[in-house]
Order: sequence, then structure tokens, then C-alpha cells
Amino acid sequence: MKRALPVTREDNFPEWYQAVVDQADLAETSPVRGCMIIKPWGWGIWELVQASLDADIKRTGHENCYFPLFIPMSFIAQEASHVEGFAKEMAVVTHHRLKAVDGKLVVDPSSELEEPLVVRPTSETIIGDAFRRWVSSYRDLPILINQWANVVRWEMRTRMFLRTTEFLWQEGHTAHATREDALEETLKMLEVYRALAEDVLAMPVVVGEKPENERFPGADATYSIEAMMQDGKALQAGTSHYLGTNFAQAQTIRFQSAAGDLEYCHTTSWGVSTRLIGGVIMTHGDDDGLRLPPRIAPRQIVIVPMLREKPEDSEILAYCEKLKVELDGLSAFGQPLRAHLDKKPARSANKRWDWVRRGAPILLEVGPRDMASGHVTMIRRDKLRDGDKIVSQGISREDFLAKAPELLAEIQSNLYAEAKARLDGNIRSDLKDFDAIAAYFGAAAEDDEAKSGFKGWVRAPWARPTGAELQQVETRLKAFKLTLRNVPVGQGGAGGTCVFTGRPAVEEILIARAY
Repeated sequence: MKRALPVTREDNFPEWYQAVVDQADLAETSPVRGCMIIKPWGWGIWELVQASLDADIKRTGHENCYFPLFIPMSFIAQEASHVEGFAKEMAVVTHHRLKAVDGKLVVDPSSELEEPLVVRPTSETIIGDAFRRWVSSYRDLPILINQWANVVRWEMRTRMFLRTTEFLWQEGHTAHATREDALEETLKMLEVYRALAEDVLAMPVVVGEKPENERFPGADATYSIEAMMQDGKALQAGTSHYLGTNFAQAQTIRFQSAAGDLEYCHTTSWGVSTRLIGGVIMTHGDDDGLRLPPRIAPRQIVIVPMLREKPEDSEILAYCEKLKVELDGLSAFGQPLRAHLDKKPARSANKRWDWVRRGAPILLEVGPRDMASGHVTMIRRDKLRDGDKIVSQGISREDFLAKAPELLAEIQSNLYAEAKARLDGNIRSDLKDFDAIAAYFGAAAEDDEAKSGFKGWVRAPWARPTGAELQQVETRLKAFKLTLRNVPVGQGGAGGTCVFTGRPAVEEILIARAY
């Protein structure tokens, strides 16, 4: 049977990705270059991700707040490496008024601002300014806050959910009396992100520390969760930063210690964004569209009545409405089960494929025979096909109601297991010098990333080069469109020699092409 999408992953992975975003009705481009309109199905997914993460953020002692979208230029300039890291991506407001000239709206030159305002690229500086006022004593610490907000970073090459000029995220910011407390916070939130990715999104990740060249601008240490997409590329799915006292010194965030000394706070920041939805698409999608883990599916079970404009249609609808009420009374993953009855006046086959493309975990088709025998016909999105044949199963209504929560849990588990097998089976650790790594990846296609072919990741011995030596590593990797991802946590040391420097290795690092 023909696939639901116009292009397959094997034919052209980037085009397939765009087709899923479109056909699953997740988002569309906007009149503003690089920005997207998130449609109700995509927004429903984000709301569920947000709700799950927000509960964990609060569970770990943080409070939500909100800071302005506009940040004075002088604030950004206070932290030199921060400026350098974001300078090319900043959108800047310089005037506050328009006027009509010859029937056209133009910027009023007389409305120039005394100080330009940067449209929020991230909030370390403006939040740090508040911390400076909020902290005076060790008794005021720690400060643990989070905000849900939009961010603007002027991107040249955009792709919906993965890299857009404006995107949505949460950013946590904390201040602590000691380095130890701040590092503990950094790693605690990294674990929260790991649990979100693996337990909620069914997206397995590798947790680790970023090398020096990949740190957040102004950070002493950056940690990340890295996920493998179906084309073998890495996606940085979340980051947590230990900022040391760098921002505190730049913004005079100090406190009086118990001993009476004036000390600088140790600060952290951490965030994930709508990029996670792109990760879900590329982790779980197939050639028929999106496959959603049930925990983030706005509709977990969709009932499609097989209506044929005949007298029994009203009876079928009544049967389906009763079924929906019964499903609504169940719970899955500790929350009310989300069932939906599709009454749209459209052909049943069209409605089925609409929900297949959207990734609804379970479809229930109900026709006259199903109703007469007290059954439903079940289609599981994680097991849609056997070859080219659509797999459906007749099951009694009572049995389905008894098993529905268990079936959703099984689908969640299956999607994770499939992605975990892909991750574990495509990290090579047998390439012990750079020539072997270069030969494995080969030259990347310069103009057509769709032709670069599947390559997994390499885990290689690493000596932690810094400075100019690290820059040389970057240059060598760039020739193959490769990047250093992270140093996985929990290593017991590494043998052999560093693939870049030839010095004794101290650990292993992941190397991959990435989004």
C-alpha cells in the first residue's frame, strides 16, 4: 500500500522531515522570515511537554517568574565572552515610533532610543541584574527560578522546530553560595532533562560534558543531553551550564557570608526548547508520518466511526460516543486518558490517514459489524504495517477498555526500545586514530545534505586539548562537517592515545555530524 507521505526518509531525509511537519499539521512558515506558526496539534504536543517538565522544575524547588523581552545593550556588554557568543544573532531595537510620510510608514528618526534594546537571545544578564538586588546575605541563597518565554536569535538557515529565528523555551537561573552547590544544581537539572527525554519523549540520550569550544558563552562548564536522529546525526536536546562566578563578577552579584566576608555568587542556567518536537519527529517518525509517544500525544486514542450515510450511522455514533465516555473515565501514566471521537463529515479512510500522519498512538475504527458484535478494530501507530500491509486487530470493546492503559504504556516502551537500539548499535568505539574516523565519515556533501548517507557516532579517546590546539581540532573536524558532542558521564578513564593530539587519553568523547 502506498505510503502516506510524498517522500521517504531514505530518499531525502530533510524533505521527509519537512513533509512530516506539514502533513502532521504541526506548524507552518509565517510571513516573518525564519519564524513559524505552531498549529493546534503541534501546540498540544508542546503543552504536554511543558506540563511534564514544569512539574519537575517545581518539584525540585524552583519557582516560575517572568522577565522582560527587551534587554538594555549595556547589560549584554557586561560579560565579554557572552557578547562574542551571541553578537551575530542579536536582534536590536533602536527606535520606538513610526510616522507617515507620503502615505507610507517609516521610522521616525527623532524616536531613536537613548540606549538600544536587544530582543531577548537569553536572559542571564537581565536576571543577573535582578539577582544583584535580591541578594545581600548568605541567608538569601539559593535563588531558584525559571521562566517560560520566547527567544529571538537571528538565524541564517532555518528549519521548523530545529532552528528558527524565534522559538519557545524555558530557562532556569539559580544563584548559590558555593561552587559545590551550583555544580550539584547543574547536574540535578541535567538529570531532569534526561528523564524528560527518555521517560516522556521516549528519546534515548547520552549525558555528558561539552568540550571547551562548545561551552555556553561565559560558562565554566556546559553539560548536554545528545540524541541520535534516524539519519545518524546528533541533536543537542538540552543543556545545563555552571557559570562559575563569571556573570556574578560582571554584574556584582555578591553576598555576605556567615563569616562576614563579601563573596561572589556561583550561578547556573539551563534550558530546553521547542527543538524537542523536532527531535521527536526525527527519532520516531516513519514514512507514513509522525509517531507520537503516548505521553505527549494530545489525543492518545482516536475513534473513527465508519459512517456511510445510512440509517445505522446514528447507532454507530451512539456506540462510539459511549465508548469515548468509558475511555475518558480511564487513566494512563497517572493522568486522565485522552480520547477523541472524530465526527468530521469526511470519508473514513481520509480520517484514518489524517490521524496516522499526526501520529495518534491508537486508532479505533467502528463500523456496522463492529457495533453488532460489540467489537472495535484497533490500529496501533507503532505497528502500523507488516511490510506494505496495514495491520489491524479486532478486539471486543470490553477487552479493549480493560487493556487500553496497558497498550499505551506498551507503545511508549516500544518506541523507546526501538530508538535505544538504534543509538546503542550505531556508536563506534573501534576507530583509534583520526584517519580512521575521517575514512568512516568520508567527505560530507557540500550542497545536498540528503546525499551524505547514514553515519552514526564515534566514541574516541580524548586528551582534553585547549586553546590553539583545540582550534586545530575544530578545523580538522570542520572539513568533514563533524563536531565534538560531549564527554559521556560515568567513565572510568580511557586507555590509548588521543585521536587528535597523540597524547595519552584521559577520557572518551563523542564525534558526530549534528543539527
